[in-house]
Amino acid sequence: MSDVETSAAEVSLSPVLDLQAAEPLRAELMALRGRPLRVDASQVSRMGGLCLQVLLSARASWAEDGMSLRVEAPSEGFLEQLAAFGAPQIDFEPEGANL
Repeated sequence: MSDVETSAAEVSLSPVLDLQAAEPLRAELMALRGRPLRVDASQVSRMGGLCLQVLLSARASWAEDGMSLRVEAPSEGFLEQLAAFGAPQIDFEPEGANL
């Protein structure tokens, strides 16, 4: 594999992850499938259930592929929204993975 294929992709989440943001987020994440992924959650102020489902689905897809998915710099708003939804685990780091 080349460095481009193995280097981590990065996605910055929008401040408002509502119903309107769900499909664009899903499309952006799925376009990066097959590569380790870093998700910048530093700007998130509000996250709805559908966007959380998109992130959890991505986590499952990355786990299935044996690729890392890491949420970085989660904002207070992001963490509060996760807590409101029962604090599901989004990060995934397969054994022996390098990100």
